[in-house]
Amino acid sequence: MKSRRSLPLLLTALVAISVCGCGGPATQTDASSEGPAPKGFPVTVSNCGVRTTYQRPPQRAVALNQHATEVMLALGLEKSMVGTGYLDDKILPKYQDAYSRVKTLSKEYPSFETLLAAEPDFVYGGFASTFDEKEGRSRAALRTAGINTHLNIGECSKGPVPMDRMDEEIRTVAKIFGVPERAERQVRSLHTVLNGVQRKLSGASPVKVVVYDSGDKTAFTAGGKGIGNEVIKRAGGTNLFADLNKPFGDVSFEQVAQRAPDVVIIYDYGDKSAEAKKKFLLSNPALKDVPAIKNSRFAVLPLSSTVLGVRVPSAVESLARQLHPGRFT
Repeated sequence: MKSRRSLPLLLTALVAISVCGCGGPATQTDASSEGPAPKGFPVTVSNCGVRTTYQRPPQRAVALNQHATEVMLALGLEKSMVGTGYLDDKILPKYQDAYSRVKTLSKEYPSFETLLAAEPDFVYGGFASTFDEKEGRSRAALRTAGINTHLNIGECSKGPVPMDRMDEEIRTVAKIFGVPERAERQVRSLHTVLNGVQRKLSGASPVKVVVYDSGDKTAFTAGGKGIGNEVIKRAGGTNLFADLNKPFGDVSFEQVAQRAPDVVIIYDYGDKSAEAKKKFLLSNPALKDVPAIKNSRFAVLPLSSTVLGVRVPSAVESLARQLHPGRFT
């Protein structure tokens, strides 16, 4: 078993952070090397510019953000977790029991000191903000403290994010923890949902849509480079801002009006409810002639379903039901 680090020893790493190189690709090696390597180890993973060799599975993992936590739980790794934090929604019911046995470190991101106090050997981040350098949680800082890291690959994809990136993320995490067979079961289950939607939508004409995430002066919308665009395509829609060369971006409400969506997809999260967002859009004079507004046609997805994780297939099914209700009667 890997011996637990003492907090004082970890905190001394803070001194070294000021002199470490914190930019560019890096190589990490898991320091846990007591005894012979388990079957299938060591394994080496290249992730968002960081190459890590794991001599054995992590035993004290922390997952931050909804989709990272749920990938871990979907793979049955709760016994390898010592903490989680920063969820946007309630954990999916089928994972609730396992989740209840994992300590919540903080409502949002834990401080570096709080993270160190959990004595993790691995931190899995859903968003790049997990490893915010200004907050002291950079991957380089954690490496200096002897902690390996993994960032959801949706955060470092250069181009469009197809569905096989979801498969890759699940398989990579399973590989790190030495449970590849669990990944295959999970991927098969998720693709069963996707295949079912595809059959229902066979021959259906795509619906023109625009995503409204947030914004009063401009509309923060989904572009063509995130998994959200793939969700729309799989659900029988056409993202009218797929030409936006990034996962998200701001566009004017006049641009939304010019593209004339038949449905507005609202991403539901935060302090402003989906109903409040609908009311705002319905009262926006720039949108009064937009078909979606004139016909009050909205679809709603929780933000947690529109990022690269195990919720993606259910998001496809939910959106498909809202865009093509007649196909699901």
